[in-house]
Amino acid sequence: MTTNKRKLGNQGLEVSAIGLGCMPMSQSYGPADEGESIATLHRAIDLGCNFFDTAQGYGPLANEELLGKAFRNRRERVIIGTKFGFRFQNGKQVGAERASRPDHIREAVEGSLRRLGTDYIDLLYQHRVDPAVPIEEVAGTVGDLVREGKVRFFGLSEAGIANIRRAHAVHPVSALQSEYSLWERNLEPEIIPLLRELGIGLVPFCPLGRGFLTGQIKRAESYPPDDTRHNDPRYQGENFDANLHAARIVFEIASAIQAKPGQIALAWLLRKGDDIVPIPGTKRRNHLEENVASESVALDAAQMKQLDAALGAGKVSGNRYPDWIMATIDR
Repeated sequence: MTTNKRKLGNQGLEVSAIGLGCMPMSQSYGPADEGESIATLHRAIDLGCNFFDTAQGYGPLANEELLGKAFRNRRERVIIGTKFGFRFQNGKQVGAERASRPDHIREAVEGSLRRLGTDYIDLLYQHRVDPAVPIEEVAGTVGDLVREGKVRFFGLSEAGIANIRRAHAVHPVSALQSEYSLWERNLEPEIIPLLRELGIGLVPFCPLGRGFLTGQIKRAESYPPDDTRHNDPRYQGENFDANLHAARIVFEIASAIQAKPGQIALAWLLRKGDDIVPIPGTKRRNHLEENVASESVALDAAQMKQLDAALGAGKVSGNRYPDWIMATIDR
């Protein structure tokens, strides 16, 4: 059980040290199982995990509806983060087309509130920076929603240095959500120092390398076409072989201290700073329980050094996304 809390930003947002990424319950990692997903969400609350991450785009729309159903009569026990910023038509996302004009943000928030069955969103993120809309307009609109009581805190996802600074100058940013893990270190040179300068928390998604760091992996072609790992460059060909070799240290340390490999990856993240709250995604109770138990896994300085040496910048083969998705990241 997790009893530790961590602060995201300086505006009063406090959440469990490990959150739950809810996307796999509705897409990208095999068929949905609503019964098990709801049982997993309820089990998370029982374990003291109160920070749940969703988005309009997950499903799309279905993931917010799932959380709304699961958290009926439990709303006061959970902290919900959701995201706006893509365009939808007839219940489907319109490619990677972004949409963050003020009227769209307000429309998106009303839809999220309805699907979540609530009258406020705890943490509202812009899912991806929209190059057609100045970030000041985005921050100003979310700030208005905060003052209206529909949103409590403002977040950004995959934003770069300039946009983080500009947004924060208009309305305080409490959290940046971005990929960060043992094998994805792109935030370390500039983004993490900036977050600490400004007092912004970090919410790493895919902290288990889309499952690679759990050791329960197969090559890309072994997954069905609708599974995100089927198209993941790091699961393909020579990249897979090189990354399996690099990740061996995770499996060795896990064996040595009788932990699961995924717990090693999460324990590493938790040691990187008390302003970091990872949101490993799962749709099953057994994986959730393993993830939450990572809080009690202790890594010493020598083990941290071994992990950094084996999986630091430049040690992982392949981009983290296909090119068309990489193009949406504000770096």
